[in-house]
Amino acid sequence: MDWIIGAVCASMVAGAAYAKKSLTLSGCLAAIMMGTIYYGAGNLFWFGTLLLFFITSTLLSRFRKDRKQELEKSYAKSGNRDAGQVMANGGMGMFLCLGYWIFPHPAWVYAFIGVMATVTSDTWATEIGSLSRKPPRSVLTWKVLTPGASGGVSLLGTVAAAVGGALIGAGAFLFSWIAGIEGLGLFSWTFVGLAGGLAGAFADSYLGATVQMMYRCTVCGREVEVHEHCGHPTVRARGWAWMSNDLVNVLSSVIGGCVAIGLGNILAL
Repeated sequence: MDWIIGAVCASMVAGAAYAKKSLTLSGCLAAIMMGTIYYGAGNLFWFGTLLLFFITSTLLSRFRKDRKQELEKSYAKSGNRDAGQVMANGGMGMFLCLGYWIFPHPAWVYAFIGVMATVTSDTWATEIGSLSRKPPRSVLTWKVLTPGASGGVSLLGTVAAAVGGALIGAGAFLFSWIAGIEGLGLFSWTFVGLAGGLAGAFADSYLGATVQMMYRCTVCGREVEVHEHCGHPTVRARGWAWMSNDLVNVLSSVIGGCVAIGLGNILAL
């Protein structure tokens, strides 16, 4: 019955997102599969946390969208998420959910919150940080960068990342209480989400500034993540050819999850 409930709920949410053009068709199908597993193999704790990330991130992607349109042309992924981005953001959490289903252990839970806090923090930092009136600075050199440049950080974006991660942690406490999962208290869960989210978000910025594959627009000269900009093909600027934006998201999520496992085990003592 849980699998049926998960499939129905996931279909409703993903279908609504597809209708609002927040998901492509492939993204919609991936989200349905993912949501079904989150609830079927898990419970409200896993499914609710996924929804908390997805709903808040979708709403933020639409917040002052007119001011973000130009910057979104530089990103490999925009607010209209496809299957690749859906899996990059929630796929690891899905495997952690399956791991807990097969072999229950608190480490799966801590890692899951760290992963979801990372993708939430990273998304919030991008969506809100792009509205900053001050230009971002390089996470490596602290030099001023062009808005939207990979590896850039700002005070507004960092605060947004912290709030997003803390929200996932607080949500973890609420959903674990509803689902009857024994674990950390509100403060501890919030701290795990905050620390894991920030660690993952800064790891994402570091990888974006060092090894992510980036291109340069031959018209405006901007460094972008896409193969075409200003109506013309872009040329390779730097980074490893196989290090895509989605892979950067996955690696940063691993870091956020590891930080959460460590903190969770310490706070549980």
